[in-house]
Amino acid sequence: MKLKQWIVVALLLTAARISVAQEKGVMFSGSAVKADLEYLYHTLEDAHYNLYAYVSKSKYDKMYNTINQSIGKDSLSQLETIKLFQRLAAAGNVGHSEIDFPVQAYIAFARGGGALFPLELAFENGKSFIRKNHSSTPNAAVGDQVLSIDGQPIKKIQEAIHPYLSAERLYFKNAKLEFWSFPRLYWSVFGEKKSFNVTLKKTNGRTENLKIPALPVMEYETKRGGEILSIEPSFKYMGAAAYLNPGPFSSQEADGEARFKAFIDSAFADLNSKAVKNLVIDLRNNSGGHNAYSDHLISYFATKPFRWYSSFKLKTSKVLKEQTRKNTPEAKLDDYAKAILSHQDGEKFAYDQPFQNPAPEATRFKGNVYVLVNRQTYSMAAVSAALIQDYGFGKIVGEETADVPTLYASQFSFTLPKTGVTVKVPKGYIVRPNGNEALSGVKPDVMVRDHLLDDEDEILHHVLNTLLAPNSPLR
Repeated sequence: MKLKQWIVVALLLTAARISVAQEKGVMFSGSAVKADLEYLYHTLEDAHYNLYAYVSKSKYDKMYNTINQSIGKDSLSQLETIKLFQRLAAAGNVGHSEIDFPVQAYIAFARGGGALFPLELAFENGKSFIRKNHSSTPNAAVGDQVLSIDGQPIKKIQEAIHPYLSAERLYFKNAKLEFWSFPRLYWSVFGEKKSFNVTLKKTNGRTENLKIPALPVMEYETKRGGEILSIEPSFKYMGAAAYLNPGPFSSQEADGEARFKAFIDSAFADLNSKAVKNLVIDLRNNSGGHNAYSDHLISYFATKPFRWYSSFKLKTSKVLKEQTRKNTPEAKLDDYAKAILSHQDGEKFAYDQPFQNPAPEATRFKGNVYVLVNRQTYSMAAVSAALIQDYGFGKIVGEETADVPTLYASQFSFTLPKTGVTVKVPKGYIVRPNGNEALSGVKPDVMVRDHLLDDEDEILHHVLNTLLAPNSPLR
């Protein structure tokens, strides 16, 4: 989300429909939190397609009991409450079973003059590197490896944060740690600190200890300049190649799908009017969304009918039916909603969608297609990359996606009755088009390491300057 200054936080607040004034004094009784914890666990069991896919019921029960017994206070803050629920939702190691970062508590903290760890970190090859230094301490340089903070090894810090992040793999948890940002998550888990004693391994191999003051949240958000995810679509020409970033495959606007399709139609019409043989499609830092968007894009370079899955199954439940009826008037129920409502609670069933045909011959792009991915390629964006790879529609370039294309997804939300916390849960199981059910990300045909958060674009540069050289010099 390329939003300027700290307005991204304000927008998240608006989406949550709560004011800072409301949040600042919000407290929940211990009994209310325990009641919602029990409701959360039972509802996850009922609504999640397979809550025990990666963790046994006995281990999940143990986690529930541990969290429940830890609630010893009569009153808990919203931050404390959400963290308890996050741990339970994340215990099954399923990326789409989650509770988001506590934005309202974070904004109240910001308005109260709170301050954060000022170094933006990226997690690559088992190490932690500074990718942006927002502090006034110049010796903490981009590329330096962070070894410890306040005497605690960085790996131990990661291990303390990971239980709050829902993900199938460690690689995915670290990607989410980058996505939400290390400074924010460090605060949510460890609380506020006024300064930090940081041990670095410099790029020359030398170790250095620095005392770095905390940075006010408002200043941090301003310097950060926006989120990792990309929301702005882009189409342009780079030498002998066309570059297309479609943006996310979703929209909050009523006409969002129509506008997305119009943009794609326009891009390919312009592309086909020129003698361009190479198309670069950028799915990096993409949140995913709905296949109605991605199918339309892919149809322009598909060579045969396609479908985004080899198997797609759903599980219906009481809470899912309630949400379906709430969100869709009966007169507007489509086949998908009707299928959810017509099956028994707890029943799992296959749901088939028709194959998508390629665009008409005259409008189709027939050149070379290169699809860029990285560890921040999520959900339907990762599924789309797998589709393109499995059908042979293009070459995938970049690094392995953290999210997996065979996954528990088709996410929906429900609200905890006492605290109002929103929970996201996967109601479906999707198998990538080639039928591979391995717990693995999309592995590119051409691997290129992405030093995320810095100013270099290693993956795009590799396509333009190596794969397309000498025909397409970067300019």
